[in-house]
Amino acid sequence: MTLATEDILHIFMAIGLLLAASHMAGYLSCLFRQSRVIGEIVGGLILGPTLLGAFWPEIHRWLFLDNAPTRTILGGIYQSGLFLLMFCSGLEMRSSFQPGERKTAVINTIVGILIPMAGAILAIQHVDFAPLLGTAQSLPALHMVFGIAIAVTSIPVISRILHDLGFLDTPFGRIVLLCAVLEDIVLYVLLAVALSMVGGSRSEFSGITRFLHLAPGSWPFLLYHTVAALIFLAVSVKVGPHLFRWARTHRFNLLGVSSPVAFQIVFMLLLIGMAIFFGITPMFGAFVAGIISGRSGEDSHDARKNIQTFSFAFFIPVYFALVGLRLDLLRNFDLAFFFLFLLFACAIKIASIFLGSRLSGEKSWGAWNLAVAMNARGGPGIVLASLALDAAIISEGFYVSLVMLAMGTSILAGFWFNLIHRKKWPLR
Repeated sequence: MTLATEDILHIFMAIGLLLAASHMAGYLSCLFRQSRVIGEIVGGLILGPTLLGAFWPEIHRWLFLDNAPTRTILGGIYQSGLFLLMFCSGLEMRSSFQPGERKTAVINTIVGILIPMAGAILAIQHVDFAPLLGTAQSLPALHMVFGIAIAVTSIPVISRILHDLGFLDTPFGRIVLLCAVLEDIVLYVLLAVALSMVGGSRSEFSGITRFLHLAPGSWPFLLYHTVAALIFLAVSVKVGPHLFRWARTHRFNLLGVSSPVAFQIVFMLLLIGMAIFFGITPMFGAFVAGIISGRSGEDSHDARKNIQTFSFAFFIPVYFALVGLRLDLLRNFDLAFFFLFLLFACAIKIASIFLGSRLSGEKSWGAWNLAVAMNARGGPGIVLASLALDAAIISEGFYVSLVMLAMGTSILAGFWFNLIHRKKWPLR
């Protein structure tokens, strides 16, 4: 596709400003000892309808021209950033843990998912969710997104906070990381199912699912996508690392010899294609590809590091800036609803992790710290909001509340652990 000179100017100006704003705001966020993700979203928020669009609407419209070339290219960067973010999140799914730490993490994971999900089901019985519906008009998918939003925990945000404070390589840090890993695996499977519930009605299925003729929203439909996601994850994690190592070291693997980075990217694209073939959201394929690559040994360390470097230099910051660009706090932010939603989400998540920690033998102080850490929703919460909005499961207003919930809980965790660090209070 050939672009007009004016389109090229608009697109490169928009990308350049998004990239610069996300990095500068991310840097300032780190100076205040907050997650870089918060700043990257704020960078996009500044350029969006909330600030630039409100005070200088002509400049905003000129920079982010609503035409096909701009939408296509920014959409491609947005999607690439999401896939690379999920791939890099999958890379974090590895570490070594002690038996006692595993017990605490497993109990916390079970309780930290079941209680929030039960609370979400209870809320569903007493709250009218119709105003939060997107154009897909799927209440079951919306209910599942609501439950995931209450239960989700952020690996990138909380691991970055603990790493910066020197808490990550401690028993407390390892427990938090393992809890987050286990929770996110379960919740990403649920998210894949939620997205598949509306995919059929939007003609996005391909591959094997077109031959099954399952009615969207029916029990066979939900059962297939749940089982498909679980089997895809289990088989990939069990067999994938061996196949990955074999392919990487095979003498006819000219791509791996020429560029190990390109080999890993092609591998990620292959897993994305396989996920689509089985009717699973492509985001889940990128996530599983990251898990496999992360478990493939130290031989691929340099390639993984290079992918993370260029992803976090360009694609991922622009992705989060585009998330912020879509936020319209002036028109779509219901402060009263958000305040109640924030209180409900924090109360039930903190209570569930506190209870799970106490059941596993943690002292009250350590249980409280674990609860605050696991309440940070950060990146996964924002990914959930973006995917649910793109799939038309949720309204623009609920999207804003989900992103603000992810940001608010991450800021709370950052503030609390910085206070612990300054006061030299114990973690457990």
